[in-house]
Amino acid sequence: MTQDQAAEQRPTGIGLVESTRHVMALLFTLLFLTFSAYLTVLAVLKFLEVFGEQQEVIETLIKSINLGIIGLAIFELAMSIHKEHGACHHDADFFPLLRRGVARFVGVVCIALVMEGLIMAIKYSQLDLAGNLNYAVAIVVSAAVLLAALGVFLKLSDPARPAPSTRPVQPQALAPPHA
Repeated sequence: MTQDQAAEQRPTGIGLVESTRHVMALLFTLLFLTFSAYLTVLAVLKFLEVFGEQQEVIETLIKSINLGIIGLAIFELAMSIHKEHGACHHDADFFPLLRRGVARFVGVVCIALVMEGLIMAIKYSQLDLAGNLNYAVAIVVSAAVLLAALGVFLKLSDPARPAPSTRPVQPQALAPPHA
């Protein structure tokens, strides 16, 4: 059966929902790609400021790296939206889409948090603000907790994992003897 035949067999409401989903996915993808491109251009311009003016080199580099990391995270979000919601596949099971989307998004957030924490640690150590290193450590620890939570989610939602038994568990003393 071709996609055209499948589309003809579906009620018009479902076709409207699917087309709306595709249009919205395209709009959000374009919106986030535009934000990502804008932040990338800003990061490059901020990086080029190091050569043009007599500013703090480390401060300017840190700002340009921050803009680049945020641009990369937004780009990955746009690609995730396009792949999961804008593609023309009709996955009957929503759960694999949810697992992939959550894993991709949390992975990008963890990378961004770790990079931000490391940049903050470098910045605070360069500026002799050792008292503020607690914030950088807290960001890296929160990324580790988020990554551990993702691992628990993926382990518990594994489709190959056997389903729990619905049979009530009897205490050993009350269990019938084995023949």
